[in-house]
Amino acid sequence: MTDPTKPQAGKPFPIPVKPAVAPPEGLGLETSSCAGAEPYALMVLGDSMQPEFVEGEIIVVEPEGYAKDGSYVVAWVNDEYIFRQLVRHPEGWMLKPLNPVYPNIPIDSPEGTVKGVVVLKKKPGRRREQKSYV
Repeated sequence: MTDPTKPQAGKPFPIPVKPAVAPPEGLGLETSSCAGAEPYALMVLGDSMQPEFVEGEIIVVEPEGYAKDGSYVVAWVNDEYIFRQLVRHPEGWMLKPLNPVYPNIPIDSPEGTVKGVVVLKKKPGRRREQKSYV
């Protein structure tokens, strides 16, 4: 007789989801369980990076990646995170959307503004449809 509380080979089984527990105050621990250097995934929202990045695609961001002219980056600007292309113009650095409807955002320097470099994009559920940016 099989035990209904144990998963059986080849059969899906429920995984209990538990709410995150905040660390005790005063320990100085981050609320995230990810290390600062771990890559992370984000879903593209909106149309500011079309046609290269379509809403719903997944991008993988390397927080300690090397950002250069032309890199796709996640940046902290105007009290929010945004996804743009880092471009150097004669007048300085800019965060450029690929969709011309949106404005360029001038920045003083990539250091401190760029929080990660996009290294991969993928369509959800389609194993073969991915593109690397490194």
